[in-house]
Amino acid sequence: MSWSPQAGGLAEVLQVLRDSTQNQSAEVQKAMTLRLQSFMQVPDYPCYLAHILAFSPAEEERVRTVAGLVLKNAAKGIATAQSEIVQYVKETVLRAYGDPSAMVRNAAAQVIVVVLGALEPANWPESLAALLHGLDGDVSAQEAAFGVLEKCCEDYPRKLEAEIHGTRPTDVLIPRFLALADAESSKIRTLALTCLSHFIPVASPVLWSHIDALLAMLFKHASDPAPDVRRQVCQALVLLLAARPDKLLPALPNVADYMLFSTQDQDENVALEACEFWLTFAEDPDLGDHLRPLLPRVAPVLLSCMVYGEDDLIWLAGDEDDADVPDRPEDIKPKHFGAKAHGLESEASDKPAAAATDDDEEEYDDFDDDDDLSTEWNLRKCAAAAVDVIAVRFGPDLLQILMPHLRDRLWSQDWIQRESGCIEAIEPYLPELIPFLINTLNDPKPLVRSITCWTLGRYASWCTSNSSEEHRNKYFVPAMEGLLRMVLDNNKRVQEAGCSAFATLEEDAGTALEPYLDPILR
Repeated sequence: MSWSPQAGGLAEVLQVLRDSTQNQSAEVQKAMTLRLQSFMQVPDYPCYLAHILAFSPAEEERVRTVAGLVLKNAAKGIATAQSEIVQYVKETVLRAYGDPSAMVRNAAAQVIVVVLGALEPANWPESLAALLHGLDGDVSAQEAAFGVLEKCCEDYPRKLEAEIHGTRPTDVLIPRFLALADAESSKIRTLALTCLSHFIPVASPVLWSHIDALLAMLFKHASDPAPDVRRQVCQALVLLLAARPDKLLPALPNVADYMLFSTQDQDENVALEACEFWLTFAEDPDLGDHLRPLLPRVAPVLLSCMVYGEDDLIWLAGDEDDADVPDRPEDIKPKHFGAKAHGLESEASDKPAAAATDDDEEEYDDFDDDDDLSTEWNLRKCAAAAVDVIAVRFGPDLLQILMPHLRDRLWSQDWIQRESGCIEAIEPYLPELIPFLINTLNDPKPLVRSITCWTLGRYASWCTSNSSEEHRNKYFVPAMEGLLRMVLDNNKRVQEAGCSAFATLEEDAGTALEPYLDPILR
């Protein structure tokens, strides 16, 4: 390493890093950030940071770690730096990667991910050699190596497919991952499976050459005692269903049994990954004939997953009358109202997926009204999305299967079951259900009243589609009056749902609403 720091420059950078870790006031932090940014004008600034990260054992771990994190950002443009600087950073970061301090090692690992991605693996084979050496070490060394490799596989799997002197990094990595999927440590098994999964969406030729071994390994660990391993097995199977259905379909009966069982796993993370399988299955029109025979078993399981869990109920905490409680800023923040739904925004909007390919098919971007309880994609949302997509694809077939279960839930004495029964794809039964839903607006549970508003809003067009006096008096007017009553409910969640549903009804009704404008406005 020919580069060496100037004493004055090193002292200056060190002092700024010390100040940034010792004084947490906003003003000081802002000043230190600007000072560190000004150093970016110095061509060999990354070398100073690397030097502090690797060769300053007398400094606090926090100072060295901050140096590494700043270097991670500075290294994004390292591909255009002078060769002497690049070489010093590469060698020094690898040294820090073996530091006794876990904090320093973690910071170095993050730098390796950035530098390896910026330079391309062909220009830094030493880093891959060091990581492979780590995979051959003890559990601690393996975890450190996976800490880098898992991020590399996630961020730039295709770069790891590029040839280096006739050999691809994946030629070595993928067999090692397959072997380590059988490791004694459940954490190593999980990390190995995670790395392998990252190569499925990019159709890695090397992984495809080992696909039979991959499938055998997944089936072997399907009943792994570690939930994280089972979750990764489910995730890999979901990705394979999308990328290589030809490999899963021959074993579909066994895979379907496993996924149905896993969708009901006690660990919700495992259940969520398994539920993704059915959503992916339903979204692929080419797999419809394979999914149809499974519907009698799949649909009831998905419906059972749509019931609010204990955590949902704690978060929602919506039993109280809170209309007189002052609004919080988040309660009254503006929302984007689209043409399809007034405020009935998506629970699934943070998990984009096409529910249908035709313009006239329903998307599942508004299938629930509790999107404000959490932006986190969860089992309930995934199951609802899957049912919605299946409803679009299979319509009457799904109805025939679900109606007995829906009737049980809608008329259940358990309010949580009543709430979960209000789903779409039941239009043929609306003459019977709309009066029931209007009556359910009187339910003592706010969440039931709220979801009932959402359901009535969903079918507002049906309520307004028939201009006959009998239809208007039996369905449209009672629905309008019921939703107006919910606008004045004593619970804010119900008020919001009532306003949203009434806005939808208003848009669909158009001029048919004119005779009722006076009581509406009052």
